[in-house]
Amino acid sequence: MTTSPFSLTNRVALITGGAQGLGLAIATALRQAGAHVIIAARNADRVHAAVARLDGGAEPLVLDITDEAAVAAAFARIDASHGRLDILVNNAGARKRSGMAELGAGDLREMLETNLVAPYALCRHAAQRMRDGGYGRIINVTSIAGQVARANDVLYPATKGGLDALTRAMAADLGRDGVTVNAIAPGYFATEPNQPMVADESVAQWLGQRTALGRWGQPEEVAGAAVFLASPAASYVTGHVLAVDGGYLAHF
Repeated sequence: MTTSPFSLTNRVALITGGAQGLGLAIATALRQAGAHVIIAARNADRVHAAVARLDGGAEPLVLDITDEAAVAAAFARIDASHGRLDILVNNAGARKRSGMAELGAGDLREMLETNLVAPYALCRHAAQRMRDGGYGRIINVTSIAGQVARANDVLYPATKGGLDALTRAMAADLGRDGVTVNAIAPGYFATEPNQPMVADESVAQWLGQRTALGRWGQPEEVAGAAVFLASPAASYVTGHVLAVDGGYLAHF
């Protein structure tokens, strides 16, 4: 029997922000592809509920990614339990939708800590383990907002644009160690935090005109991109930002 180029059998994957929305969809797909998944998020109830939904092959990790000591302890726990980490998905993030008049430098520092500093710290921990094994897949979940912007959302695009650039820089730094680093840039997805917008018919009408596919994305529609980038099928792909946006960036 030929092994699928998309198989993740026996791989160990850590997904931050994995208890709901896009993170849970990615965790579910990686598990279906054969990986053992570690679902990390701050809310313990959501983490344990997400693990229960996967019904085996997953474990919970209650984690605040901005807490450096907690992150170090989490990787020590992964070392003790598994002895390695093959896949890291940096999905956890924060957003404040406001304009410059409402957001100060302190707000920027806070968002940078969650959307850029913490992912970098996680990548450094993961890369150390991946170098030792000569293999690794790092996937940063950024946003189309890293490439385009709109009014009253001034800081989020800056932090996600930084994560796009960091993805390319880390790909260059880690490639000779057998570690690929890529990003997924989601467009408009019908996730829990976006429910007020999903319920707004005017937003649906706008997306009907603004995107090539004419609709909201469903969380599971981001999962295939994550499986691809995590799998042997993407062994020669690194430093790439893959938009999963229903054609938003390609359409005007």
